[in-house]
Amino acid sequence: MKTLLNTSLDPHFNMAYDSYVLEHTGFEGFYLWQNRPSVIIGLNQSAYAEVNLPFIDANGIELVRRVSGGGAVYHDLGNLNYTFVGYEDGPARIADALRSLGAPAELTGRNDIMVDGRKCSGYAKRLAGDRIFVHGTLMFDVNLEMLVSALSTPGSKLSAAGVQSVHSKVANLKDYLPYNSIEEFQAALLNALGGERPVPLPEMQVAEIEQIASAKFRSWEWRYGHSPKTDFRKTLKFPCGTVTANYSIKHGVLTEVSFEGDFIGSIPASELAEKIKGLRVEDLCNVPVRDYFDGVDDISVLFR
Repeated sequence: MKTLLNTSLDPHFNMAYDSYVLEHTGFEGFYLWQNRPSVIIGLNQSAYAEVNLPFIDANGIELVRRVSGGGAVYHDLGNLNYTFVGYEDGPARIADALRSLGAPAELTGRNDIMVDGRKCSGYAKRLAGDRIFVHGTLMFDVNLEMLVSALSTPGSKLSAAGVQSVHSKVANLKDYLPYNSIEEFQAALLNALGGERPVPLPEMQVAEIEQIASAKFRSWEWRYGHSPKTDFRKTLKFPCGTVTANYSIKHGVLTEVSFEGDFIGSIPASELAEKIKGLRVEDLCNVPVRDYFDGVDDISVLFR
């Protein structure tokens, strides 16, 4: 089977790469690739609801949006990704290959590959005209502590779960395979899938992908602004008292805001609520709030 060579670790470039190969080439085959630490959210997800944004910002983890549906996933260099173009049965081929390498892999559920009842891979699909790609993850030696923290948000499946709980539900393939490094695993998987020697795309096409990555995939509008309307309620204690913020974010900006609580301020907080509608959450730290909440200089933490 034909195989492409993509050595980039830039997750925004790699999302653009997948999209470009599907929509602008006639390639049919597969390729294996990796991302540096990043959280990849699905096409229809809200960045604000699915990701622990303060944590990933503090730890240099990139927020990335892909063109396929499904849920948020954490990538690091202990994870190997695959993309099949023109082959909808790509995940079945991956499961077969893993079994041939010694891991008891099975396709199960909506979009999972499991070993011993634990998830080691998730995948999603994208259709463009009569062409399709399927891309997915393979957890070889993923940092579970970082995964849990990056994807833990109030109300999420991971918010009340510790690493041990998550460990019981997911599996790193290194525990089932005889390979000491992800490079060894990648070489063995390439061979098990019957891949030809990987070849890179022409430099001109790589340059076009880079342009798409910069114009679309790295943009705030795509990563944050594409988020659908999501409602939130958050309560925190400040020097002025307890403040509860009720708000909605749509396309990355605040559309509805109200405050309640026993806090003290010189000016009604309802005036601030009207003032910050239409702002990006990222801009709230620059809004003066001391007159509305005595002794408080920044209430942006209520919105993150």
